[in-house]
Amino acid sequence: MKHISKDDISQMEKVERLNLINSCTGYKSANLLATKSLDGKSNVAIFSSVTHLGSNPALIGFIMRPTTVPRDTYKNIRETGFFTVNHITVDMIEDAHHTSANYELGISEFDKTNLEEEYKNDIQIPFVKGSPVQLYCKYVNEYYIKENDTIHVIASIENLFFEAELEHKDGWLQIDKGNVIALNGLDGYCLPKLVDRFEYARKELPTTSFFKK
Repeated sequence: MKHISKDDISQMEKVERLNLINSCTGYKSANLLATKSLDGKSNVAIFSSVTHLGSNPALIGFIMRPTTVPRDTYKNIRETGFFTVNHITVDMIEDAHHTSANYELGISEFDKTNLEEEYKNDIQIPFVKGSPVQLYCKYVNEYYIKENDTIHVIASIENLFFEAELEHKDGWLQIDKGNVIALNGLDGYCLPKLVDRFEYARKELPTTSFFKK
């Protein structure tokens, strides 16, 4: 196997280092976070750091890059307290990737792509139309990470919407049925496929597949 040391990494050219370190940890979630400013301007941006933190209470987290430059997503979340998380499908890849472009503060990526806003019930924050899994989230807390000047944002899931055909009887969502993609590094888009699913592992008992009983 090829070996690269910490010293090798530090001496790499920036783009090569970004590509290597962003891809070596494996597949990441790919989500569009949608927000709205106090003056009613919507915003949508791609994130690869949304993670499950707990189910009771239902919490998620994501990493906000350094706010030394303007960040509409962070600004809007802190002002309104709410945002939506929208899974990206195969058909959305090009537009979702384009939301990472460095637009000026206040420019809505909804206006620069074919992504469409969708509103549900009396929720004022937009969802992304066509996303098969959508979360309406409330800002709870944040933790500053001094080692790289980022922020870990913590949020609660206030409402959850998903295509009914994704749900199994026990509540599990089989998201590959919705053509949901994952990220390999910064710019590699992949279509995961379910291989198997296993029952809760118990010591001294064999691993049991849900699908191969």
